[in-house]
Amino acid sequence: MDTFNWKSVDLNLLVAFQSLYQTHSVSEAAKLCHVSQSAMSHSLQRLRATLNDPLFQRVGNQMQPTPRAHEVFPRIEQILTMVKQHVLAEKPFKAEEYDGVWKIGLTDYAEQLFATKIYDQLRAISPHAQVHFIHVDKANYSATLDSEQLDVVIGSIPNLDSKCLSEHLYREEHLCLYDPEMLTFSRPMTLQEFSRVEHALVSPNNVLSTKVDNSLKAQSMSRRVAVASRNFLTIRQLVRGRKLICIVPEKFAQLSSETSGLAISVPPIEVDAFNIELVYSKSRHHDDKNRWLRENVTASVKSIVSAR
Repeated sequence: MDTFNWKSVDLNLLVAFQSLYQTHSVSEAAKLCHVSQSAMSHSLQRLRATLNDPLFQRVGNQMQPTPRAHEVFPRIEQILTMVKQHVLAEKPFKAEEYDGVWKIGLTDYAEQLFATKIYDQLRAISPHAQVHFIHVDKANYSATLDSEQLDVVIGSIPNLDSKCLSEHLYREEHLCLYDPEMLTFSRPMTLQEFSRVEHALVSPNNVLSTKVDNSLKAQSMSRRVAVASRNFLTIRQLVRGRKLICIVPEKFAQLSSETSGLAISVPPIEVDAFNIELVYSKSRHHDDKNRWLRENVTASVKSIVSAR
């Protein structure tokens, strides 16, 4: 079976056909389409070649449609109407009717803190939608944004990709987390106490030392990292029931204190704070659906931050 050459047909030809059929005039059709009369004549020639029919024949001062033109006009009218209403017209986004999937990239830290609140917030307004949380980190968030078609990403993203935009959510400090049944510290914790205890380390990049070790070395001190994991939940489980201390983000430490009975203390050494950002593709900046999601995710995150 021969394959039809779709390259010979474009939407402009259908618009030209519609205008010729409605006006019965090449010059009037040209005015309606905002093109020259010669351009409209050329479009008519292409239409005749494509449909293998004269389509419009001069009768007096008018271009009268042939039987073939009468036959195809309703179909062309239907095609153009469909394109206008369902392709070119932007349908207003209604969260309560949305039945797609919200794809949200979260770092391990962000997922522990915000996943449940975000889920409840989205489902309360968009009950027919599904929510898919996808793990990202600062190294792979950009690639994952593309490969998984993520709507937004939440986490500490210090080096923003040029194809992305970000909205600042809050600035995060650090606290020490430990089991009070296993360890006792002064109030405030001293640097000597801090350095004598074995440490658990959250290490997303598989490195077993941080700037804290450099700071201790500058003061002729050191610590021993006994265990490391890139997963915050694993670190929390390790700290409980063991003589371990771990420096974790403040909001995670507070959550762990509330839910796991662990104790928190201000580190006796300076630990750099970091920003938590909402990141999304520049191409989605003006998208109503994405804007709605950003507003609701931001509200969810800030409600948790303000409550702690």
